[in-house]
Amino acid sequence: MAALIASGTILTIVLATDLGRRRITTLRMLRSIIAVAVVVAIFVHSFPTVGDNDVSLQLVGVGVGVICGLIAGVLLPAHKDATSGELYTIGGIGYALVWIVLSSARVIFVYGAEHWYPVGLIKFSIDYGISGQDTYSNAFIFMALAMVLTRTAVLLAKMRKLRTQDDGSGRLPRQAADRVSTGA
Repeated sequence: MAALIASGTILTIVLATDLGRRRITTLRMLRSIIAVAVVVAIFVHSFPTVGDNDVSLQLVGVGVGVICGLIAGVLLPAHKDATSGELYTIGGIGYALVWIVLSSARVIFVYGAEHWYPVGLIKFSIDYGISGQDTYSNAFIFMALAMVLTRTAVLLAKMRKLRTQDDGSGRLPRQAADRVSTGA
């Protein structure tokens, strides 16, 4: 249940803040990082290490989240507005689908673990040394969080790149970046 609530919360925050044309701001980046910190504080109660592959499964969750976050970042193009010089992203259907598909996959897995294949999952867990549901829950939560943090890192990189480009106004790149960050 924790993985479902965390996934739903993250999906809602990401889609609400990224779909459509959105200004890139420091607050927007901080909001994502704060959401990650809150989700970890609320939903990650332990870090299982008893099973032979507990840590590995949780690291796989992080790795899949990083890869998916990179994909999401590519699907969130950024540009500098020609008139105002402000930075924007445009979150479209491809971007939304990445988040929706992964969130849905987590929900389907959890539902299946309880209703379709609980015996098979228990056998798999025993065979591969996974100590229990907290390991799976953490793997899914870490996947979602890694995805958010990676997408945020991609946005920061895009923001930095766009701010250092000369905007054609005759200002040096640093002056143009200062103008954008202060809203002037």
